[in-house]
Amino acid sequence: MTEFAERGSRNTGNLGRTTIADGVVAKIAFLAATESEGVHALGSGFSRSVGALRKRVPGGGTTTTHGVKVEVGEKQAAVDLDLVVDYGEVIPDVGRGVRQNVISAVETMTGLQVVEVNIAVSDVWLPEEEEGEPERVQ
Repeated sequence: MTEFAERGSRNTGNLGRTTIADGVVAKIAFLAATESEGVHALGSGFSRSVGALRKRVPGGGTTTTHGVKVEVGEKQAAVDLDLVVDYGEVIPDVGRGVRQNVISAVETMTGLQVVEVNIAVSDVWLPEEEEGEPERVQ
């Protein structure tokens, strides 16, 4: 969890401080990445399966952050993402778009400086692949 004094032109003095949990930064990064063009999903196949299972369990939450790891300091944050890219997309272009979206969202919403966004593309999603449907032997 990170704590910092409020930014702005007004000196807040002893009026209090704002605390931002690491999970908040991870959730912001997750949502910004999934909104990016060309991103099919985040996380490895196993972590996506676990995330889908957690969504079905009562109280498991509606948004998971599988495929996202963050390191948050007092004023800076670093983000690691594991992506599944749609087939046919230019992977370096997808990476640039994801990086821009994540940096913009995290910096705007938290006031933290994002020093790096590391992206690992772990898979390419093919349109004929059906998620969550096991193949059947006939």
